Amino acid sequence: MSDTLQQILEANRAYAEAFGDKAKLVGAPRRRMAILTCMDARLDPARFSGVSEGDAHVIRNAGGRASDDAIRSLIVSARLMGTTDWFVIHHSGCGMQTYSDEDIRHLLGLDDDDACHHGTKWWHVRKSARTAADIQWLTFKDLERSIIEDVDRIRGHALVPPAVAIHGFIYHTHHGALEEVPEASRIGAPRPG
Repeated sequence: MSDTLQQILEANRAYAEAFGDKAKLVGAPRRRMAILTCMDARLDPARFSGVSEGDAHVIRNAGGRASDDAIRSLIVSARLMGTTDWFVIHHSGCGMQTYSDEDIRHLLGLDDDDACHHGTKWWHVRKSARTAADIQWLTFKDLERSIIEDVDRIRGHALVPPAVAIHGFIYHTHHGALEEVPEASRIGAPRPG
């Protein structure tokens, strides 16, 4: 058994022993909110937003982007679970801001079979089976603009309830503060339905 697996199982045993009333929680979030944010290990959405188990739906992916799957989850969150406030939170120092979609295709070996290491980056990483060369990796260069674009994309989806408020924020990894992106929040403001 790997050390990581052993640590996870030990932590889970301790968690289960103190589980208490958590079995009474339901899938619909108490605070009627959902957070879409990045999977970056430096981000702890519960801590930086003050939510606890049962309070919110948290959807995470590379970059915290409004992918089709993230929007699907947000729609389920609102239409089936009653959320009324959504938070799109990207962060400073995001790896998805470092590359272009073409760079990632290149790094994954979707365009070349050679592999070599330069400093802290791999180039031409070999991949045994070439698949999904057309994946939209949703990289970005401008942090604020990416939030505005994501909120706009979510707001424009036909199945997103107009009454849902969509807020846009930057989480700063160097000091932990949230900074609102006013243009994103303006676009995401609830609309008469």
